[in-house]
Amino acid sequence: MKSRVQRLTKRQREVVRLASLVCSQAEAGAILGLSPNTVDIHRTKAMKLLGVNKAALLTCVAIKFGISPLDDKLTRTERRKAGSMHKS
Repeated sequence: MKSRVQRLTKRQREVVRLASLVCSQAEAGAILGLSPNTVDIHRTKAMKLLGVNKAALLTCVAIKFGISPLDDKLTRTERRKAGSMHKS
């Protein structure tokens, strides 16, 4: 699994991190400056590469391999970009 995680692109890692923080595709798109559809494409490709088919498993991988540390949360800037969409 570690080699699979290492093959994720920078953008895929960003999307996986935001997904693990329970951001919607719209929120992740606002944070990253992407359309929700583009976020979905990155998430889908990351999940396929990692061999997971559920968001909960994606979160487990993100935590286990340091993409999103257990105590991770959105930065102030990320919360501002997500606007009122994200409740944290």
